[in-house]
Amino acid sequence: MQQVPASPAVLRPQRLVFGDLILALRQGWETFQNLLGPSLAWAGLDVAMGLFFLGIAGKMQVAPMVLPLGIGFLLVAPLLLIGFFPLMRAWEQGHKPRFQQALLAIRQAPGGFWVIGGICIFLFLIWISDAAVLYAFMIGPEPLPYAAPLLIPLKPSVIPFLFWSSLMGLALAFALFIIASFSVPLLYEQRLSLTAAISASVRAVFQNALVSFLWGWIFSGLLVISVLGLPLLFITLPVLAYACFFLYRRAFPLAEAA
Repeated sequence: MQQVPASPAVLRPQRLVFGDLILALRQGWETFQNLLGPSLAWAGLDVAMGLFFLGIAGKMQVAPMVLPLGIGFLLVAPLLLIGFFPLMRAWEQGHKPRFQQALLAIRQAPGGFWVIGGICIFLFLIWISDAAVLYAFMIGPEPLPYAAPLLIPLKPSVIPFLFWSSLMGLALAFALFIIASFSVPLLYEQRLSLTAAISASVRAVFQNALVSFLWGWIFSGLLVISVLGLPLLFITLPVLAYACFFLYRRAFPLAEAA
């Protein structure tokens, strides 16, 4: 992976405005259109993972667990998005992006990324375990297969479970968003060490609190809806990944690395 120029030990995040979110989504959509083939191929791996978990929930007839699984996708999102970054980098540099570059990004990812990845997986396992306990307590052993059109049967015992599990899961997801939203691309481009990248991400989020948390809601909402309507993930995941990379570059321009 080609590195950006060496950077100082501390990067100062730039101010983001609400208009940047519109520009990011537009840039994400345009990049997705330009990188359609490899983007769909990498998204296909993530869709297959989602289909696997939805299949398990359907087989076990625990349809209300679909929403916690969708929120669980937010907790592993940093692991899913990194495959899109080298595609965008190759396109920026005038090279033809290939699916193999996404696979290489996983192999060549720096150690700091895997630390954050380990945190993501750890939180995902904790979250699914807690959601399962909450399910057993609030719904019990009653079989609940998928029901059209929302997959989830909205019975009286299900609605409180969906509310409380969503509240718990989104709290975890936003905590992870604060430390990972900017640190993952900073680590991918090897501009900072792990602790410096996390610190920079926290500063960037709180310095741009209103914009950052609105972006967090947009990102979370689109991703969870896409998991529930799984084919949508082929589009929303790459668009959001490229939009995230655009916002990262707005907050930490490469000119600072000069």
